[in-house]
Amino acid sequence: MKNNHFLTRRDFLQKAAAVGAAMSIPSIVPSTVFGANAPSNRITMGMVGMGGQMGGHLRGMLSRNDVQVLAVCDVHQGRLMQAKQNVESTYGGNTASGTYKGCDAYNEYETLCRRPDIDSVFICTPDHWHTMICLEAMKNGKDVFCQKPLTLTIREGQLLRNAAKQYGAIFQVGSQQRSEWAFRTACEMVRNGWIGEIKTIYTQLGRFSPPKTLPEQPIPEGFDYDRWLGPTPWYPYNAERVLGNFGGGWRCFWEYGSRKNGDWGAHHFDIIQWALGMDNSGPVRFVPKGWEGTEYQTHYYKNGISVLRDHPVTGGQMIEFVGTEGQVMVSRNGRLETVPSDLKDRPMGPNDIRLYESDNHDGNWIDCMKTRQETICTAEIGHRTATICHLSGIAERLGRPIEWDPDEEKILNDSEASRWFDRPRRAPYVL
Repeated sequence: MKNNHFLTRRDFLQKAAAVGAAMSIPSIVPSTVFGANAPSNRITMGMVGMGGQMGGHLRGMLSRNDVQVLAVCDVHQGRLMQAKQNVESTYGGNTASGTYKGCDAYNEYETLCRRPDIDSVFICTPDHWHTMICLEAMKNGKDVFCQKPLTLTIREGQLLRNAAKQYGAIFQVGSQQRSEWAFRTACEMVRNGWIGEIKTIYTQLGRFSPPKTLPEQPIPEGFDYDRWLGPTPWYPYNAERVLGNFGGGWRCFWEYGSRKNGDWGAHHFDIIQWALGMDNSGPVRFVPKGWEGTEYQTHYYKNGISVLRDHPVTGGQMIEFVGTEGQVMVSRNGRLETVPSDLKDRPMGPNDIRLYESDNHDGNWIDCMKTRQETICTAEIGHRTATICHLSGIAERLGRPIEWDPDEEKILNDSEASRWFDRPRRAPYVL
């Protein structure tokens, strides 16, 4: 089991009182020593993957008095040194005593994860690195925040779920839409039957350009390209392959994820799972676009509910729940519309189902590390959502439907598809 590293105010006072009694002198200490944000009570953190996605998270952590970023890690020296400078300029400027010792910077995440003075690890690498870093962090007693989609394969998700339970890690998956009011409210409407029986759900993911062959380019100085590739197949370096661009780059390639199913599906399929009460289960059939005239990629739940990818959504929203008595449409930035239109203004009743409430996804993780309560998006939840992303991608690549048993977590009657349950890993980056 994971030890609670944080010295509480009560623990400190008890120890101080004992020492004072033994020495027959009063125990007088400044309030800052045992306050909620005292150095001994701050959550110490290492951050891995210092690209664009990490930028907002890093700023958020640096703004908190209850968190101390001790180390950063990246295989790109330029980004690594910039992140180190950002941390040190923030903390150095806020330390009047001049005792701040700086932020350590690593090329290898293993060194960061093995530091006994780090309580938690924040991971924003490409998808193909998530599992190995998460496992190393949890094995070393750390709590973990990992961006979505959680994994590269279904098997990896099982390993992470089991490890989180084994090590008692407080685990948050970066599916931050769960911490947005509009999405939670939409899910509560669906769960409480306000639009009747759900029949169909539409969601917009968009599309990447098809993967393409890239010409070899010189590897930039200061970039550990071999480690960036990690467990994936070796390809000649090209800047476009490693680009962290939300509209392309590595997200376009099957080697590093599930393309749009992983990119946006990890967000929207997750909300659909939440709305349907399926966080510990999932769909049973995955049908790719084009199979026997199928117009939209579709997956089906056992109760007959269908989810259609890239079907037009009313009002240009991201997700639309279609019930026998109405519709709920929802998007980011607090966009929530209903049919009938006044349904969105209906107050919750005393007997209505209320879902886990969080208004800050990163903050929810921090709070849960202090209380040791589960986060709003656990490793199990992230694994189940990522499984939908992976199975949708497998069906697309094979060009035929896949039948799935969410209880046994296995592909049915398709040995070729079952080979994609996991992927080979390039040595020495093996689990």
